[in-house]
Amino acid sequence: MIERLLDFSIRFRMLVIAGGVLLAAAGLYAATQLPIDAVPDITSNQVQINTIAPAFAPEEMEKYVTFPIEVALSSLPRKEEIRSISQFGLSQVTVTFAEDVDIYWARQLVLERLAEAERELPPGVAPELGPISTGLGEIYQFTVERRAGSTAPDLLPASSRLHGTQRPDELMDLRTVLDWVIKPQLRTVPGVIEVNSFGGRERQYEVLVDPRRLVAYKLTLHRVIEAIERNNVNAGGAYLERGGEQQLLRGIGLIASIADIEDIVIATDSGTPVRVRDVADVEVGSQVRQGAATREARGAAVIGMAILVN
Repeated sequence: MIERLLDFSIRFRMLVIAGGVLLAAAGLYAATQLPIDAVPDITSNQVQINTIAPAFAPEEMEKYVTFPIEVALSSLPRKEEIRSISQFGLSQVTVTFAEDVDIYWARQLVLERLAEAERELPPGVAPELGPISTGLGEIYQFTVERRAGSTAPDLLPASSRLHGTQRPDELMDLRTVLDWVIKPQLRTVPGVIEVNSFGGRERQYEVLVDPRRLVAYKLTLHRVIEAIERNNVNAGGAYLERGGEQQLLRGIGLIASIADIEDIVIATDSGTPVRVRDVADVEVGSQVRQGAATREARGAAVIGMAILVN
């Protein structure tokens, strides 16, 4: 066999040389197309379900949120493992599938089961699928800072614009810019699946009810909550035909300022409307912080993290 191979190579030496050249060229081309990663992603094929319930302690999260979701997902086909974490106000369930399972098919299966699990969850609690990414999907970190001497009031709500060179809460303003200006633009970049925010103070309207004024008007806290929810919505009103045109009718009721909240009517007392401002003080505040972010030991900072799609 070896003698025949040597004899063929000697007789058709040009053909052998051409074949060697073609083989070397194919090897060089394959080398240029070979994906090389300094840190290989060894994360398993998984789908994460995150559920937020701010008022729940870890025990309640495990009992009323995490456990029903785990039961609903326990019979998924091609499932290998289910693990979960229950913390204050947060439940995270991770479902691991076989390596050859298409991730989009797996997410569709999980989404169908979550629709069934929502019936067993407390009112107002809605589980969400995590981004299609892994623990090694972090590709870029950045901080949001205010350049000395710069003024960019148009990027912020009117209630937080610059007054001279001072801001009432710069961390709150920087977090607002990150969440409402920078993040939506970064999400349009191909390959970016999510942008996470860290640090700063997340802006929110706060209605600080005075129990004494509430009792004086014979109202309950539930009535105040219902009134605010009921008066924070837009409604459609069909249309009117006029001059061959359709004029759309709308009811604008979304809250846009502190004054809008203060003017909401809760009830009537002898024909006199009782408004939110009669029983509570309304102001701009921030959610309760459970951590902070810093950069180079220079104090608190607002940080964004871009996550790569899996």
